[in-house]
Amino acid sequence: MNGSGWTSTSMPYLTPRADGDSDAWTAEVEVAGRRGAQRILRAGEADPPAEVARMLDLTSGETAIVRRRIIELDGEPTELTDTYYPADIAAGTPLAGTAKIRGGAVTLLATLGHIGVRAVENVTARMPDPEEREQLRLGPVEPILRLTRTTYDAAGRPIQADVMIMPAGRQQLRYEIDIEVA
Repeated sequence: MNGSGWTSTSMPYLTPRADGDSDAWTAEVEVAGRRGAQRILRAGEADPPAEVARMLDLTSGETAIVRRRIIELDGEPTELTDTYYPADIAAGTPLAGTAKIRGGAVTLLATLGHIGVRAVENVTARMPDPEEREQLRLGPVEPILRLTRTTYDAAGRPIQADVMIMPAGRQQLRYEIDIEVA
């Protein structure tokens, strides 16, 4: 953590949890002695935005399953997250519903036979639109970070696409990179 902000690493969110464990967000905030929650605003089949369709390698007209959430830290909104899955992976599963998933979506994907082995993230900064400003309770000149992540399985198929919006002044993203030496 950084002051009143939050430092987050991506790795726990890409790794399936052990049977009976909580999701990565709940575990991360508990270790920090803080309180985390998420509200699922909606879930189900949808036409993904063009950017997400490209991230998931969907053809024109293909739908995706989306889960839209507001992530909270100590009772305050800290992130807006839209997570998309190819419909042939997620339709008819708890990913298409609004109930909390024990162990998190990555763990459920693994039980369905879809294990992420590589992720590509892109981070940009911009000013929020009015809806983002309201949902994140931002002031008139507070910028946001926008992180997009595509998770791929061992065959190179995209199995999950995330679009996350975070208040820039309340976040720090931390990346640790292991380099394999041949």
